[in-house]
Amino acid sequence: MESTARATATPRPWATIAIWLVGGTLGYNVIEATVALWFGARADSIALFGFGLDSVIECAAATVLLWRLTKEAHGAAEEDIEAADRKVRRFIGLTFFALAAYVAVEAAWTLARGARPDESVAGIVLAVASLVVMPILAWAKLKVAAHLDSGALRSEAKETLACAYLSLALLLGLVANAAAGWWQADPIAALAMTPWLVKEGLEGVRGERD
Repeated sequence: MESTARATATPRPWATIAIWLVGGTLGYNVIEATVALWFGARADSIALFGFGLDSVIECAAATVLLWRLTKEAHGAAEEDIEAADRKVRRFIGLTFFALAAYVAVEAAWTLARGARPDESVAGIVLAVASLVVMPILAWAKLKVAAHLDSGALRSEAKETLACAYLSLALLLGLVANAAAGWWQADPIAALAMTPWLVKEGLEGVRGERD
């Protein structure tokens, strides 16, 4: 009885930390999505606009995960938590698929059209900020996920890391376009990411833990 109570109580502080981390990620992604969508539309930049849509997907994933973590912090039954955990990991897996499909289609369409977006200083600043913020958040969430043994938080941390990779691709594309007029850099980098996104999507849908 005592060991069961201790097992239930032990993860609660870490669950609270996880809630703050995921909540902070959600807040940042709302700002990120707003800035990227607004300035992406103004600059006619598919890469920047797509980055904003990625942020919207991450907002949805973070919202679902917050629900799961809140259940854990309030001491929900372990069976309920595990069931919620599996649902969240599958949902996040589906968001990886959606993101991979969008990146592949939009990157191919951009290359086929030969569309040249305008320069976007705001987009470059946003990409640099996300390239700094997202790896830190991902590292923190992976550390907390290890303490909680949470596959859901671990999967969401990987999606945060994916945002960092997208930030790098976006930064390279925007800088190359602004400095050298090489607009092809961003869609090529985005296409190279799709196998990784599909792999993570499959793991999430199958409910696999790392």
